[in-house]
Amino acid sequence: MEIYRKRRMRTGIALICSLAVTLSIVPSYAADDIESLENQTSALEDELKGINQEILSLSEEISSTEMQVEILNGEIQRTTDNLQEAEANEAKQYEDMKTRIKYMYEHGNATLLEMLFSAEDMTDFLNKADFIENLSEYDRNSLNELKEIHQEIQDEKNALEEQQSSLTELQSSLESKQQELQAKANETSTNLAEVNQRLEQARKEEAERIAREAAERKAAEEAAAAAAAAEAAAQSSSSDSSSGGYDNSVVSGGSVSASADDVTLLAALLDCEAIGDYDAMLAVATVIMNRVESSRFGNSISSVIYASGQFEPVWTGRLDARLESGPSSLAVQVAQDAINGSRLAAVADCYYFLYAPSTNRDGVNIGGNLFFTSW
Repeated sequence: MEIYRKRRMRTGIALICSLAVTLSIVPSYAADDIESLENQTSALEDELKGINQEILSLSEEISSTEMQVEILNGEIQRTTDNLQEAEANEAKQYEDMKTRIKYMYEHGNATLLEMLFSAEDMTDFLNKADFIENLSEYDRNSLNELKEIHQEIQDEKNALEEQQSSLTELQSSLESKQQELQAKANETSTNLAEVNQRLEQARKEEAERIAREAAERKAAEEAAAAAAAAEAAAQSSSSDSSSGGYDNSVVSGGSVSASADDVTLLAALLDCEAIGDYDAMLAVATVIMNRVESSRFGNSISSVIYASGQFEPVWTGRLDARLESGPSSLAVQVAQDAINGSRLAAVADCYYFLYAPSTNRDGVNIGGNLFFTSW
């Protein structure tokens, strides 16, 4: 996965920098006490190790927050698209209603009276009167319904934007703390370098050890270069993936043990995350099943879906609403097929997806979602 490769690269660079500081050899005072310098070096190395561990922990928190922000950006884009569609439907309904009202105004009540008096009997008369009344009531009800839908989508967008703002503030706070720790790490590294300089000067006669350290430093640099080359090759391979057509064949994966509640939960998530299309839903279900079968995620459907910060419908309440209203029959079918082992071949190795118009990542576009193997 991309995020783990980046963490390994950062760890490798930090280790190489620490090694370079430890192995630095510059002039110092010959009178320095070697035992005292060794104690100082040990204390500084322990302090630097603790700081670097804090920095790595913060990096993981920042990566997780960045992932949630990107997911929310996609959902905000999706909601904005839905809002625009709702506004267009509302405008069309309003124009149709104005056209009918204009027609009735231009032709006057005579047309309505002609319609009423053309009734063949009292039943026909009452039916025509009901029709005229129901037409106006239909216009009012349809417009009010569209306005309510418009407001619901607007409220959802506002809620998403509030969460986005909170996550952005958290990300900024974490990055500030990371910068402070990095400054402290740099200061500690400088102190450690100065102590090592004096220690190495006192040990000039240990030429054999110095030669060994030089060899170790060279080996570490070569290992870092090899890791960087491997990383570049992996990046190049990842960038070659296409977001165009996809293999919609269904392959067999491992079946998992699931209860009726698990089927319902997975189906509800599919209704939230994918359009009403079998391939689109099976693509999302394949990602869930891939995570269940991976040691890096939860080992059950519920633990994967409810993992912190992974799926927007969970923390925005859309999943609960779908569970309350009940999933669609198509979603239930896809969920059961996936639990029984069905996987969409095009995304058989994918663990993530985003709303396609919100990202420029490489991946497989299925049903408006972009699927990819690593973050």
